[in-house]
Order: sequence, then structure tokens, then C-alpha cells
Amino acid sequence: MYSAKTCSQARHSRDARFDGLFFVAVKSTGIYCRPICPAPAAKEQNVEYYRYAHNAAQAGFRPCIRCRPDSAPGSYAWLGNETTAVRAQKLIDEGALLTDSTVDLAARLGISTRYLNKVFAQYLGTSPKQYALYQQCDLAKQLLQQSNLDITTVAFAAGFNSVRRFNDAFLKAYQLSPSQLRKNTTAETSITVYVYYRPPYNWQSMHRFLSSRIIAGLEWLGDNSYGRTVTLGGSKGQFTATIEPSQHRFKVAVEIADVRQLYRLLAQIRRVLDVSADTEFIEAHLHRAAPSLPLQQGLRLPGIWHEFEAGIRAILGQQISVTAAKNLLTTFIHELGEQDGRGHYFFPSPAAIAASDLAFFKMPQRRKDALRAFASYYQDVEHQPLDTWLDIKGVGPWTVDYAKMRGLSHPDIYLGGDLGVKKAMAQSSEGIDINACAPFRSYLTFQLWQQL
Repeated sequence: MYSAKTCSQARHSRDARFDGLFFVAVKSTGIYCRPICPAPAAKEQNVEYYRYAHNAAQAGFRPCIRCRPDSAPGSYAWLGNETTAVRAQKLIDEGALLTDSTVDLAARLGISTRYLNKVFAQYLGTSPKQYALYQQCDLAKQLLQQSNLDITTVAFAAGFNSVRRFNDAFLKAYQLSPSQLRKNTTAETSITVYVYYRPPYNWQSMHRFLSSRIIAGLEWLGDNSYGRTVTLGGSKGQFTATIEPSQHRFKVAVEIADVRQLYRLLAQIRRVLDVSADTEFIEAHLHRAAPSLPLQQGLRLPGIWHEFEAGIRAILGQQISVTAAKNLLTTFIHELGEQDGRGHYFFPSPAAIAASDLAFFKMPQRRKDALRAFASYYQDVEHQPLDTWLDIKGVGPWTVDYAKMRGLSHPDIYLGGDLGVKKAMAQSSEGIDINACAPFRSYLTFQLWQQL
């Protein structure tokens, strides 16, 4: 957290680089804002500063309706470090506490519940449960303002098990009931949620990367949008995310059969689009370690929807060109993927792949065997430790690292064995200190690919 003096200077200058790094609470009005809020600046004696939006909300302040601090992008400056608090926060953002308890979360992290609460309070200033509750209320607030879903559906979509529990939590968080908030807003006719990012966001590079790998039927790409079909918790759906650069956000239109999966779906979309990255911080770090490397501003990590899909893509793409891999994957999807009746395909399930002889592929039998063995490995469990993939014949370190980088969006994977990375490194006029680029070597890998 910055000093009060620094926060004051940033607040008065409305410097966008501080957006999301702290929040301004005004005691005289009971409202908290982003440092870029266009409202007249309050007197310093009436102001308090908070590191996170949920800290201000817990202190009893309401979010400003002009600058919407509940939508400010989160700071990425300390992410990438393997801290327990960051790991816990990531799991909670993915919906870990919607069905499990903090005891279950602690066990998943391999620590005690007491230690989980301690480190979470130390790094985030609140408890895991309170943080999760804030995130649920934030999603509910967006749905109330941006959709015509009834309040009961909103409650379940935000992860609440009852409307009564939802009403109590919402009233405590915003000093308004859900019905009071809805009276003051105009709802749209579909589920539309805004996902915010910290600028700059290099959509041109993201678009170029996706366009050479897009799988017809599974995904779609417009000049300013990306969408695809998804399967989540047994529920099928789709989304289309349209970038709105002037607002620093994506407008995400969602269809999902089970609205209770919406919370997890949005967490996945944020990961796939890499909206949480503080690219200015990352690029400053890479520049210090590789001063001779020309860096593209705002470069993101294009994610793959699921680690299993990332593994299949990597196995099919071993030692062949991007175009050849795309053609193989298109055939694979159209042969084994389930259709939705509108010309869209869903990525094939592990069971469908394991049961197929893959006779439609003209490729070495050992590659087919690797695909089927990999699918069999995932038949009963949705997630598997990626390092254990190495026990599967035909799966090597490059495949595992590629899946970690794109399937899990791990920020610190250097694909040194990749042919494109080798070529880019050979073209570099001066040496690059690979180790010094940690913990952002995934971004280094993508920066090197941009040099080709």
C-alpha cells in the first residue's frame, strides 16, 4: 500500500496508472471511489485510503455510482509469487467456496484453516469467507443492473443457496436491498456482464494470435470480439466477449444452461482473456532483464478454456506447423464434438476421445495412442496435476509446459525448447537473462514469438 501522501497526490492528479492500486473513501458521504473518479476531490481530512475495494466496503462505505470502484481492475504487481494468499484468492475467484468450506480450501492448499485465515488477512485484509461474499455480491450487483433476470435467479447465479441469505449479504454490503437497486436501474434483455482490464490491452496481438488458431464451430472471432462454446460443471453454454477500449472493458454476452455456473464461467473468461495482468509492471520488469528486446505494449497471455483441451491441442501440435495443427484440431472437433443444433461444436469429452479409434486421423499410431491414453487419464477426474502427465507415453515436458502456460495461465513458463522461441533468441542481438525474467517468463515467451 502506498503512503497517504502518495495516494493524495495520485488522487488529485487522477493519474490512471494508480487505478485499482488503492481506493479512496470519503467519510462525509460514506462513499468510496477510484483515484480517477471525475467527482470533485474531497478535502484530505475527510478521506481514508484502502488497498482493496472490499476493505472499503467492509468499513461501511458504498461504491460510487460514477466511477464504479467495484469494477476497477485488480493490481497484478505482486501476482506471480507463489504465495499461499494468492493461490487461495485465485481458487476463491474460481468459485472454490461456493460449494466447499474454508476447511476444504485449506486442505486443498495443504495448510491449516488457522494459517489460511492468517495469511489471507495479512495480504488481503479480510477473511477468505468475507472476500468470497464480496465477490458474490459484486457479481449479483452487475446482474441486477445489466440483466432482466429475476432476483431469485440472480441469487443462485451469484452462488447463494437461498434468497434470504442473498438479501442479507447484499444489504450488508451495499446498504441497499436487491429490489431497491433494481428500481434505480434499467435492465437489458440478456445476460451481459462487463469484465474490466487495466490498460493498455494489446487487442491487435491477441486477435492475430487467435486468428491463426481459431477452430471453426468451436470458436468465433470478430474484429473486436472473441467467443466460443463452453462446458462447465456438466452445463453447456457459450459466450462472446467484445472489447470496448474507451471503457477499458469487455462486454460479455453469456448463455449458460445452468445459471449457477455463471460465477465460475466469468472467472474462466477473465483468465482466458488475461484481464488481470498489470502489463506496464510486467514489461518494466522484462525490460530490466532483457533491455535489448523490443517489447510489445499491453501483450496478454491468450488462455485455453481447460487444461484438458490445452493438453489435446499440445499433443496434436507437436513438431508440426500452427496451420497443420489447426487443421488436425478442426477435424478432431468435427468428428468427436457434440453439436448444439446451431452449427456450433463443444470440445469432445475425455470419454468420447478414449472410446474412439481415431481412424479419421492420418498420423502415426503412437500419436493416436497418446491422445487416447491422455483422455483415459481424465475420464473420472476433471482436474489432474499437470506434472503427472509425464507418466503418459507420448507426453513430454513441452506439452506439459504449454498446457501450464495456456491451460492454467501460469505466468512463469519459459518454452525454451520451442522452435519459434529458439529462432527469436538467435535473432536477439544481445543475450537475455532468462532467470531474471521470472516470475513473468510466460510473457517473455509470448514477446519472443512476436519477434518472428
